[in-house]
Amino acid sequence: MAVSDHVDLNQFMEGVRKRNPGQTEFIQAVQEVAQDIFDFIEDKEEYHEAQILRRIAEPDRVISFRVCWEDDNHCVRVQRGWRVQNNNAIGPYKGGLRFHESVNESILKFLAFEQTFKNSLTGLPMGGAKGGSNFNPKGKSEAEIMRFCQSFMTELYRHIGPDTDVPAGDIGVGGREIGYMFGQYKRITNRWEGVLTGKGLEYGGSQMRPEATGYGAVYFLQNMLKQKDEAIEGKTAVISGAGNVATHAAEKIAQLGGKVLTLSDTDGFIHDPDGIDQEKIDWVKHLKNVRRGRISDYADHFTNATFHAGKRPWDVTCDLALPCATQNELDEENARELVDNGVMAVSEGANMPTTLEGVKVFHDAKILYGPGKAANAGGVAVSGLEMSQNAERVSWNHERLGDMLTDLMGDIHDKCVKYGDQGDGYIDYVKGANIAGFKKVADAMLAFGVV
Repeated sequence: MAVSDHVDLNQFMEGVRKRNPGQTEFIQAVQEVAQDIFDFIEDKEEYHEAQILRRIAEPDRVISFRVCWEDDNHCVRVQRGWRVQNNNAIGPYKGGLRFHESVNESILKFLAFEQTFKNSLTGLPMGGAKGGSNFNPKGKSEAEIMRFCQSFMTELYRHIGPDTDVPAGDIGVGGREIGYMFGQYKRITNRWEGVLTGKGLEYGGSQMRPEATGYGAVYFLQNMLKQKDEAIEGKTAVISGAGNVATHAAEKIAQLGGKVLTLSDTDGFIHDPDGIDQEKIDWVKHLKNVRRGRISDYADHFTNATFHAGKRPWDVTCDLALPCATQNELDEENARELVDNGVMAVSEGANMPTTLEGVKVFHDAKILYGPGKAANAGGVAVSGLEMSQNAERVSWNHERLGDMLTDLMGDIHDKCVKYGDQGDGYIDYVKGANIAGFKKVADAMLAFGVV
């Protein structure tokens, strides 16, 4: 096999931009990984020859389809659905489904690309994928959501399977939506199989799955702090988001003796100087999951709290920050505010919530910074364990799964340290996560030849 011509990082990224015009989120995700991988593979000819990074940055396939459904007024509505299957070198495609009006091909390609490295870091046999639709469940009736989910699965079912591609939930896709989609899959195929994760406990779901992403982000944070002989106890934390990841991250911070000061949604954020304890967290869970209310209601109910409309919580003085809402919610200015106010650690509960410029601020300040592909891998790790339970027709208890999640996040942290230790007391967790995640996928791809 002829040795390929080497290209530098700028040439590589120029090619990515030409092949993916206008896909800013995807280009950002590739840039963040490529700048670390190019250094790692500089003297490793086998990766250059096989064009491994170029191949990982090109999805195996992008499936786009029409989703037609009827609303409660008997009007026909048309949405667009996608499944991006990025890479299955180390196992079946695995990654969530997102229902939100902002969903487009670029966002799903970035998420599937990130998922490839995240799943690799877990050590479980899972490839990377992501999917979803520009359908927004907010404001829709139960019947409308059911009809949409059934229509979505009527197309998606032909592209997934327990040994092919196993979707899960994400923004806008919780237990309700997973239930409707799993019911339709079973109806169409006449098979009960572990084709979705995040299912209800009554029909093959796993204990610990709702808590896993938020708890995992805190366990990763805990491991980073241990590197500096620090602990969560006695520290203040700001958290963005008010959904499943954010509320469980807040719950675990509170359990470990920290004080959570903020939560947020698209309307703004609440600041509670008294701390958001377990009773208040349970109130927020009910607000979001049952009442489908807005976080501003918190300030009406808990009188010492204040609501800041249209703002993000990053100017609140804190020791710890956990962005748990969505991509690019924390920019360069926000990062400077956090650093100037004395933040010592950031652990990402969302996928790529910090812009490249914000990440540079954290690196330059040499604070502890856990990127999403490592820090929020707890969710997909427990989803992988749900796949194992479904295959064996067993259900593991909460304690066993909790121990496994704790161990998995510790292992992911250690992999990041192995490849990210700069030798001067600073751990570049981004570099460590990128290289550790890449190496396992790349070596599997080398074993398969050019496919």
